[in-house]
Amino acid sequence: MLVSLAAIPWHDLIHRIYDVQGIVKTGGPLLVCTIVFIETGLFVGFFLPGDSLLVTAGVLAGAGQINIGWLLAPAILCAIAGDQLGYLIGRKAGASLYRRDDSRFFKKKHLQRAHEFYEKHGPKAIVIARFVPIIRTFCPPVAGAAQMRYSRYFTFDIFGGCLWVCSMVIGGYTLGRKIPNIQQQLHWVIAVVIVLSLIPAGIEALREFRKRSESA
Repeated sequence: MLVSLAAIPWHDLIHRIYDVQGIVKTGGPLLVCTIVFIETGLFVGFFLPGDSLLVTAGVLAGAGQINIGWLLAPAILCAIAGDQLGYLIGRKAGASLYRRDDSRFFKKKHLQRAHEFYEKHGPKAIVIARFVPIIRTFCPPVAGAAQMRYSRYFTFDIFGGCLWVCSMVIGGYTLGRKIPNIQQQLHWVIAVVIVLSLIPAGIEALREFRKRSESA
């Protein structure tokens, strides 16, 4: 498996990663849950398509191609477990995370963005971050590095994990049940999901731009 992955050109590997329909059909719920865990728990997962993957899996479940019972609960558990791992990494590594050098799979700027997001929104950032790509990968270690009380973090994390996975999967499942042959138009569904996931970042960038303009 490692040899076959190493033999795949980088651009082709990226294409396969973002072929969410192919991922779901090839790997089923197990691969979906694995990717959810990696995206939420490991720095290398910040570029993975969590939102569109879960929605696509929900659509295919609604169309009867996979069993939603094997998808929903395991995905929730993996989302929560991934965040727990991220929190523990931040708790153990602490300030050394901010001194870590950039690499292909770790960008200090993403960690800093998550830190600013956490500072602005406080504990509720744990829930909100679930719906913001990249931020959801880096917010747990930031919370851990900030020494957020674990019992409080755990409560917010469970709520956020359930809300994120259920909204994505059940939303997709509803579309798959209500709209015939929607799996043939999945590219439009994925496009809408991507646009919606970028809205929070766009609003934040606009606010920051206005703030700088006013202070200039």
